[in-house]
Amino acid sequence: MDATADTLQKALRINLDPRWYGTIAEIGAGQEVARWFFRAGGAAGTVAKSISAYDMAVSDAVYGKSGRYVSMPRLQAMLDLEFHLNIERLDAERGDSNAFFAFADTVTARSFSGGNECHGWMGVKFQAHPHDEPSQIIMHVRMLDVEAALQQEALGIVGVNLLHAAFFQHHEPELLVESLLDRLTTGRIEIDMIELKGIEFRSVDNRLMALKLVQVGLSGAAMFGPDREVLQPSEVLRKKAILVERGSFRPPTVVNIDMLESALAKFISDPDVASREILMLTELTMANLLAGGGDVDRRDFLARADLLAACGMTVLISDYVEYHRLAAYLAWRTDGRIGMVMGVPSLMDLFHESNHAALPGGILESFGRLFKNDLKLFVYPMLRDDRITTVDDLSVGEDLQPLYDYLARRGSFVGLDNYKPDYLPILSRDVLRRIAGRDESWETMVPTEVGDLIKKRGFFGYHRTDE
Repeated sequence: MDATADTLQKALRINLDPRWYGTIAEIGAGQEVARWFFRAGGAAGTVAKSISAYDMAVSDAVYGKSGRYVSMPRLQAMLDLEFHLNIERLDAERGDSNAFFAFADTVTARSFSGGNECHGWMGVKFQAHPHDEPSQIIMHVRMLDVEAALQQEALGIVGVNLLHAAFFQHHEPELLVESLLDRLTTGRIEIDMIELKGIEFRSVDNRLMALKLVQVGLSGAAMFGPDREVLQPSEVLRKKAILVERGSFRPPTVVNIDMLESALAKFISDPDVASREILMLTELTMANLLAGGGDVDRRDFLARADLLAACGMTVLISDYVEYHRLAAYLAWRTDGRIGMVMGVPSLMDLFHESNHAALPGGILESFGRLFKNDLKLFVYPMLRDDRITTVDDLSVGEDLQPLYDYLARRGSFVGLDNYKPDYLPILSRDVLRRIAGRDESWETMVPTEVGDLIKKRGFFGYHRTDE
């Protein structure tokens, strides 16, 4: 079945179901979602009103003034008002038989002159049953087609998918997320943030939904804050100086925190950083989360997420195993300085040519992409066999040593000489072994808040020694 037929079938299914009745409000790319319902037939049973307040003055008069028209606050204002109007105007007549909804999107598609970012916010506020408390799904989309007409088409399809999923799959949130790209490809639409809330989603942890976006390829990365709230990466990263540490954080140790703090002390000395707000990120890659088997262990993932939250960290989940891809992702979203924090073992691994075989230009192309925006690697020392290795005395092999020396001379590596020597012997896998073995010495190896939460929640097989 082709995309048109399948999308029309979804729209028709909604139109023929007597429960759903509401408003479709769209700004920025035509009435692309509403159009599917009118094409499918029977829309009079579903659409109470369609509206497109394109003029800013008109939009402000309807929804209130807004600093940014393509933003989550504007979308929320649209959803709240249209849903409220449906209840106010229609509840007495239809409330016993209809579940009301308000769908909205505010987007900027490709302009006539081109060159603009093509993205938008889309959401639905809906009752699952008549007279029910509302539930809501909000998401941020990026349209990747190069032609405006194709972007509009893709936007319409994903909007129908969203409404269909909200109405018929709200009880299965993960299937809901997977269905958003039905009859589309990741080359056409990217969804990098989704938030489910309300009575139907009261048991949903949106961090798992963020993980799902990356897991199924809807986005290359997703983000959430220490308050567990999902974040839209582009808005969070915009114009900031970024310091990111990649790791397993299983669990976060005092070394992980010292690496970031030591790097931060060096990072802020850069004149280009001093004038910027600095965002510190802890990054988990899908490759790391999948390392234990064929699927992500959700309990393990949430344990790591909760422990990083206890440390006040913002978490980035990415599908970018290669460092140059992570660098490109960040550089596309900020014009500020970018620093990556790693240990000497990770730097050594970076100089294994086999890790760059996917690129035609191999390690040279990879490093060219990684360091092109004056990105710097902040490197924490390594203790092995009672010997400390730093960036100043690291040997990477005879063939690649000249490349290493060149990058070191140009300042691409920043040695973290302000580390805490007592932390160097600490390894996450040793902490895990001690937790499982009921060796209480592990508690000195993690931040206090991490240790308290591991004991409280029983993470990583923790059992009290007196049990």
